[in-house]
This record gives sequence, structure tokens and C-alpha cells, in this order.
Amino acid sequence: MSALLTLLIHPVAADDTRTDFADTFTEVAATEPALRVGELSTQRGDGIFETIGVVDGHAQEAGPHLERLRNSARICDLAAPNIAQWTAAIEVAVSALPATGEFSIKLVLSRGVEHGPAPTAWLVAQSAPDFSAVRVDGIRVVTLDRGYDRLAAERAPWLLLGAKTLSYAVNMAALREAARRGADDTIFVSSDGFVMEGPTSSVILRHGEVYSTPAPSGAILHGTTQMSLFEHIEASGKPAEYREIPVADLESADAGWLVSSVRLAAPITAIDGRPVPVDAVETRAFTEYLLSPRD
Repeated sequence: MSALLTLLIHPVAADDTRTDFADTFTEVAATEPALRVGELSTQRGDGIFETIGVVDGHAQEAGPHLERLRNSARICDLAAPNIAQWTAAIEVAVSALPATGEFSIKLVLSRGVEHGPAPTAWLVAQSAPDFSAVRVDGIRVVTLDRGYDRLAAERAPWLLLGAKTLSYAVNMAALREAARRGADDTIFVSSDGFVMEGPTSSVILRHGEVYSTPAPSGAILHGTTQMSLFEHIEASGKPAEYREIPVADLESADAGWLVSSVRLAAPITAIDGRPVPVDAVETRAFTEYLLSPRD
């Protein structure tokens, strides 16, 4: 992926009522250093982020992404983002991108520099990978124990399970383990036997005509793409539900998808080596919807 815009954001207070934020943005060359060596996001993963898909000049679900950024900041005791400022930054990024094609915008809010300025923030806009084949051909997944039961977040909120933090070493290790097992991706399951989420995605299953995803909890990141797709499914007159999903339900599903902001809906073709039925017609419909402008 090639970076097309890197924008340093000088955060203002959440209750700042200004309407012009131009002087709080500094564009830097993607090839030039922009962070201090004491930056806590790189030293400790002490920060949060969001990744927004951009399709043909439209930032998809920007509002829900910013609301989730604010929720992650609350969970992590970070300074609340000024939503108007971050919205303006997204608009600057979109205006700098080509009017056609698929791109991504990554927003990062860090606790700042150790013994120095805090917080720090930036935005990177870049070309999106070509996921067109994956959206059609699908992915093979393996289930991996996340190491927590589904109620862990309620007992131990300091685990930050419901926040989208920069601490992604475990998530990336899970994807490497999937590759070692001959698969493309992972579905995390709780230690007490329930479906959770993917390292970078949400899980949607279909049994008969009913679509389901794991019930929102402090242990699962509520997916913006999943929520939008559920709205679309329900608008089509089909039932969609949040529920606790036993691992056994993976085997009995009539179809399944991992959904995320940039890859969109990837149909699951196999779980732990067992084939899963693929609904090609529904998958095409999901892709068409997810590529349409969504607020």
C-alpha cells in the first residue's frame, strides 16, 4: 500500500467549539520521520486507532468510526477526541485522494511522548489492498482460543478488550498461526467455548434465514461494518440477531463471513479444515451494498 497523505493532528479539547481546524493539521511526507523516539504508541502500543474505508471519494461509516474512537479513548483513559476536529481531518484526507477507487484512512490517537507532549495524533491515507478476489473466492479460517472466557472484560476491565488499541501483537501472531495451519484468517473463541471475533474483523453467520453475530460485550469490539450490514439485512426483511454463539454453531452454519472496513465481506470457505457452504449470491449482494456510499 502506498501512503498518499500523512497528516499530523494537534488535538484540541473535546469541548473546543471552534469550526476551523486548519491550523491544527500539519502535512508531512510519508518518507520523513514524524514521531519522537519517546512516543508511547510505538514503545508500548499505548494508543487507539480506527481504519476507515474510502470508496470513490466517500469515507464509509465515518461517524460510527469516530464514535468508536471516542469509546476506545474512554476505556483507555485517554483524552476524548474532538469529533469535529477529526471529522475535518477526514475531509482533508478525502479531498486529497483520487475521486475513484478504494482507499483507507487510519486514525491514531496516542497517549503521547514519555515525559513530553500529550496526546499525539495522526492520520494516514493510502491505497487499499486489492481484495476483489478474496471477496469472491473467500477465506479459510481456523479457530484459536483467545485465552479469556466471554465474561473476562466485566471482571477485568484493565484488559481493555472492548477498545481498539494499538496493541496488536497478539492479533498479528494469530494470523501467523493461521498461516502455519494452512489458513488465511482466524476466529477467536473464548476459553468457555463461544465465538468472539476475528483479529481484524467481525463474524457473521447464517442459519437458515437468520443472520447472527456474537452479542456485544466488553470482550468484543463492536464492528462498524457488521452493524451497517445488519441494518441492510434487516431492511431487506430478514432477521438479524445478536446472541451468544457456541463454537458448535460454526459447524452447523449455512454460510459465514468475516467483515471489516476495507476487506468488506469475505465469505468463509472452511473452518479448521472443514468445508463451509458459500452463498455466492448473498456475498455479491453484501459487496455491492458495502461498496455503496454509507454514512
